[in-house]
Parts: sequence; structure tokens; C-alpha cells
Amino acid sequence: MKINGKTKTYGLIGNPVEHTLSPVIHNVLADRLSKNLVYVPFLVEHGSLMDAIKGAKALQLRGLNVTVPYKSEVMECIEEIDEMAVDIGAVNTLVSTKNGYKGFNTDMSGLARAMQSEDITITDEHVLILGAGGAARSVALLCASLDAKEIMILNRTFEKAKEVAEEVNTVMRRKGKREMVVAMDLTAFSEIPSHKYLAIQSTSVGLYPNIDDVVIEEDAFYQKIHTGVDLIYRPAKTKFMKLVEKHGGKTMNGLKMLLYQGVIAFELWEQVTVSEELGNEVYEIMKKELEIHE
Repeated sequence: MKINGKTKTYGLIGNPVEHTLSPVIHNVLADRLSKNLVYVPFLVEHGSLMDAIKGAKALQLRGLNVTVPYKSEVMECIEEIDEMAVDIGAVNTLVSTKNGYKGFNTDMSGLARAMQSEDITITDEHVLILGAGGAARSVALLCASLDAKEIMILNRTFEKAKEVAEEVNTVMRRKGKREMVVAMDLTAFSEIPSHKYLAIQSTSVGLYPNIDDVVIEEDAFYQKIHTGVDLIYRPAKTKFMKLVEKHGGKTMNGLKMLLYQGVIAFELWEQVTVSEELGNEVYEIMKKELEIHE
């Protein structure tokens, strides 16, 4: 990497940022595509987000990724927001404009691209989503926008699942599409109709170091799943994934989602197309980086 007076600067803002893999993604892409840029993480203390955004613009940072806990708060700090990000209620990518930054959400398009690379489809699928947080809402919106047959949100707190289902159905109605999201209490999973499901685990249960935790233990649940996607990528194989595989299902973790949300951000910033071959190369480097820090 050669840094000179023409080097463009991109970065990540969040708290914490010390263990991020995003610099691996963007700096490798810059190297392979011969782009004169550098990508670095910036720790933003609580209460300083607006100052950070103003400072980034003053320093002419071309773009930023945004991670927890600022994905929603940052929407109040920027001039323009992409429609998908508005629907999701979160922004993870900022692109420099004449007057400030425009916010995008590449998390869900990143998940869609990751699933596509693994030959996992959403259209016409019966989908189960575990959890009812922000990630679950985003996943439900993605699945609805890609015309899943039905989407069931399972959560320990039924009212939260119902709230998310109603929010997503409202967005679909506004877009002239059918309602397809229903809520279910997690303990009532035995009442799920006897289809084979695509299940997406959107909670933090099973995240390192609590690798033996899982939202649902019972074998009867996993017998209904043909594919299980866990948004967690550390550990590489969660207990949820192991249980899906035990019953003959296919699995995917969240590392490719992390990869492709970064790839799509890079494409927005640099107006390039990253090939699947290059994406796979970066993915292998990310896996090695994770192994080093295990």
C-alpha cells in the first residue's frame, strides 16, 4: 500500500471497533483493484456521533461504514437516506455527497448476495426467523421484498415479534405487496405447519464465547429445517448450525454477509463491480484472519 497526497480515506465508525474485519475487506479490495485508498477504524465515544460525522466531512473522508451502536442514530446526522435504509430503520454505509453524506443499508443486500453465492434462495420459501430485534426486522423485510411464500417470526416475547411483523407488513402494504409476516411465541414452535423451512437465526445467542447456547434445543424443530442461516460468524459453526446439520440440513454462517455488505459499500464508494472470484479471495483472507484471533 502506497500512501501519498492523492490517497482517499474511508473508515468505520462505531464503539467498539477494535476487532473489526472491515479493514481487511476494503484494503484487500483496494490492493487487488489498484485503488489509491486506505480504510481505517474510528472509535466514536457515546455522545460524539454528530461531531464525528461533521469532522469526517470536514476532513473529506469519501465514505464511512457505521456499526453498533450507531446504525439508527446516524440517520439523524445525515442529509439524505436511501429508501431501503429508511424501511429498515438503519444505515451502515455513508457515501459522500456535495453537502454531506447519503446513507445506505448494505447489510441486507449483503445477506442476499451471500445467500445467492451459496445457492440459497428466498423467493417462494417458507421462512422462519429466530428473534425479533433490529436484525430480525431487517431480515424479514429482505425476505418479504424477495417474495418469500410466508415468514414466521419466533421470539420469546410474543408482543415484540408481533410488533416486528406488523411493521414489516405495513411496509409491504405501502409498496403494494401482500402481507406475509406472522408472529409466533418461541415456545409454540411445535405448532409450525409441517413444511421444510429456511430458518434464519438473527439473535446473539451462541455468539463467542457462549458457543454452547442455542435459542431452541429440541430436535423436533430442526427436523423442519432444510437450510439454516446464522448471522453469527464467531464461532464459524454455532450450535444452531450443528443442530441443523445433525438433521440433514444445509448451513451458512454470517461471515459472507459481513463480506458482501462491505463489498457492496466498496462498490458504492468506488463505482466498481467486484467479481465473485475476488469476493471469494477476500473471504478466504477473512477466515484466516479470524483463525489468527481465535
